[in-house]
Amino acid sequence: MRWNLPRRWACLILGGALLMPYMMAGVLTSGLLQGQSVNMFLPAQLGVFVAVLPVVALTGLFLPVRALEVSAAQGLLGVGVETPPRQARRSWEERWRTTAWYTLHLGVGGVASGFTLAGIPFTVFTFAVPFAGGPARLLGFDVEPGWAALYWPLLGLAVLGAVVLVAAGGGALLARLAPALLGPTPGERLAAAERQARTLAERNRLARELHDSVGHALSVVTLQAAAAGRVLDRDPETARTALTAIEQSARAALDDLDHVLGVLRDGSPPPEAGPPQATLADLGDLATATGADVRPEVGDLTGVPAVVSREAYRIVQEALTNAIKHGQGPVRLAVAVQDDDLRLEITNRTAANGARSGGRGVTGMRERVRLLRGDLQAGPVEGGWRVSVRLPLRSVS
Repeated sequence: MRWNLPRRWACLILGGALLMPYMMAGVLTSGLLQGQSVNMFLPAQLGVFVAVLPVVALTGLFLPVRALEVSAAQGLLGVGVETPPRQARRSWEERWRTTAWYTLHLGVGGVASGFTLAGIPFTVFTFAVPFAGGPARLLGFDVEPGWAALYWPLLGLAVLGAVVLVAAGGGALLARLAPALLGPTPGERLAAAERQARTLAERNRLARELHDSVGHALSVVTLQAAAAGRVLDRDPETARTALTAIEQSARAALDDLDHVLGVLRDGSPPPEAGPPQATLADLGDLATATGADVRPEVGDLTGVPAVVSREAYRIVQEALTNAIKHGQGPVRLAVAVQDDDLRLEITNRTAANGARSGGRGVTGMRERVRLLRGDLQAGPVEGGWRVSVRLPLRSVS
């Protein structure tokens, strides 16, 4: 507490300094209304002080003083005031809290400043009285120098102690109320929580995108590298084609990785518009890039909403990745619109040692399907494995 007292005292003096223009305007107005002479250098009238407080509250209601007061509270009061988030428009709840603090700061600061400006010189004067060369007048009393005046310094010390207590009490009051009045309002906290939730949801989406993209690319690279190794000596052209597919897949995965890591490294909310995302219109390129024997059966998809098309592409990509990793033989890919649903089906034979389980890939597919209010079934069928997905179109369009 004693270490914070000088800073808190400075904060109170700041409040008194901010109050001074209001007091001077109040003294001037009072003198003009009463037809009296105005002393602009001693605006210490209690009635004026009380009268200007509503004006202080009114200006605090409309002037942008919150940032200044937050900085003063953080730097001088020694309390942790959470910096409120920036808002495009000020809410009335924030205005009322700010004006309450502004009025309190200037009111308590004005009182403490008045005690300081009057008490400290008075204490110094009382210590000088016993050593004065002649009688002095103090608080209406004629004081003779010498031993008889020694009790006046004791009174001065008592006044100085009262000044310190006023400063300590005023500073403690402001420190106690600063976080409540200057911190974020419940509405601002809710808005910040919603923004944080949107940011986390977007980051989760980016993590799923990265998992799907990199996982698919590695599966393709593994498959194509194995194919290139088998035919390198007898069919260089096929090997060259496989190596080209490896290069394209790795480059695409690297671009996705660079984008996601750049967003996460910045620590800022992911941008609303990122690089173009693949849709069901890119299924042909996806099937070709896998290097596997993918047999697509794609119907008319012109009526599929963009968000469903993007998510469906990622589901197909993950399903193909699993089929390449754990299956063998041709992969049947059926995509069509039936009634008001988009239907996806990916089937292939299971390898002898390719027992599958619901890993991260299936979990990611289920999350995407659940967000779109659809259904997913993934499991063994006779002689193979099938992923069947239904995504409604109307509720998302």
